[in-house]
Amino acid sequence: MPAESQAPAATALSTVAPEPGAAKPDPILVADGVTRSFGGLHAVAVDHLELQRGAITALIGPNGAGKTTLFNLLTGFDRAGSGTWTFDGAKVSQLPAYRLARRGMVRTFQLTKALARLTVLENLQLGATEQRGERMYAALMRPLWRGQEADNRVRAEELLERFKLDHLRDAHAGTLSGGQRKLLELARALMVRPSMLMLDEPMAGVNPALAQSLLEHIVELRDEGMTVCFVEHDMDMVMGTSDWVVCLAEGQVIAEGTPRAISTNSQVVDAYLGKQHGTPPAEESS
Repeated sequence: MPAESQAPAATALSTVAPEPGAAKPDPILVADGVTRSFGGLHAVAVDHLELQRGAITALIGPNGAGKTTLFNLLTGFDRAGSGTWTFDGAKVSQLPAYRLARRGMVRTFQLTKALARLTVLENLQLGATEQRGERMYAALMRPLWRGQEADNRVRAEELLERFKLDHLRDAHAGTLSGGQRKLLELARALMVRPSMLMLDEPMAGVNPALAQSLLEHIVELRDEGMTVCFVEHDMDMVMGTSDWVVCLAEGQVIAEGTPRAISTNSQVVDAYLGKQHGTPPAEESS
């Protein structure tokens, strides 16, 4: 198993009890009593969840566990049946997605949302917020927003270089590979200057070379102080990249802990593999 991260957030989490709903030293997001049902199916029923500031938290669980539904609720893309949550100390459970993004919580999607007929550079520039030229009357007076547009272009160029997409700046986004689109979506999210990134299966459909590049970028962002939470099925990525792991099953948090603790947690093993007849359960790490 890869060595666990030694980032400051990982050090802070080393003293946290590996149990559902564990309190964190400095949580950036705190959720209480969050539920979502579809007919008679309880997709999400999270009693309490805290995400540590400046850490990489992986959200894992079998298919149908409610991971993406929980993401949709927390990021304002769906409405919870009940529950409240705070982000950076402020209650945000009733805010729509665009207002959450302005506060610093930005998400990406399992299926990328690139605007195929715009260039890669134009896709990034669209990600910038509070653009004065988007207002009806201001749009007619270019001197009011020319400087801001130039600044946004400079930032977009810097991000293209950082993600090694600068050679594709003038290519239409629709011509990119799946992995390149993932990099583009991550770069576009950073145009918002978020404090927290929510990534829904960032490795899905990505070839191994680009997957490694994505992993390195995620770790770099954490090392720069950003909080990252991602949904992922690739356990090598989860164990080698995350500081903390939260496991869902049937919409509930059944386990939390460091990657090492989670890897030997019998409830997590059962949720993924089912109990093996005659095989004693693994001891849960403390």
